Amino acid sequence: MAIWLFDSDCVLCTRGVQYTLKHEKEPTIRFVAITSDEGRALAIQHGLDPDDPTSFLFIDDGQVYDASDAVIALSRHLKGPARALPLLRLLPKALRDAGYRVFARNRYRLFGKVESCITPTPQQRHRFVL
Repeated sequence: MAIWLFDSDCVLCTRGVQYTLKHEKEPTIRFVAITSDEGRALAIQHGLDPDDPTSFLFIDDGQVYDASDAVIALSRHLKGPARALPLLRLLPKALRDAGYRVFARNRYRLFGKVESCITPTPQQRHRFVL
């Protein structure tokens, strides 16, 4: 099972989780909020500051991805328009990651913060650590 460490305070991240739930090829992703105990530990283990998350972490088959590589790795699990995201690999990694960091640093200003954490359905609850 893949793991997506996401910022549960971020509107964009929460919408990304909702999009993923709707467009997954198979229900194989576990969603871990960076504010949870497990999320904080994962973030620290992989060099992210859980109190200032400027990237999300995606772990797939034991391989750890962050920044633009995480977006591309996540997209492999999706159907729909997100299937085009691997085309980002055509850009140099340094350029992709620089663009990602600028976007990530400004996501609260651009999209805002959620007032309450995502509420999974009873069928999805086992896939979430909030």
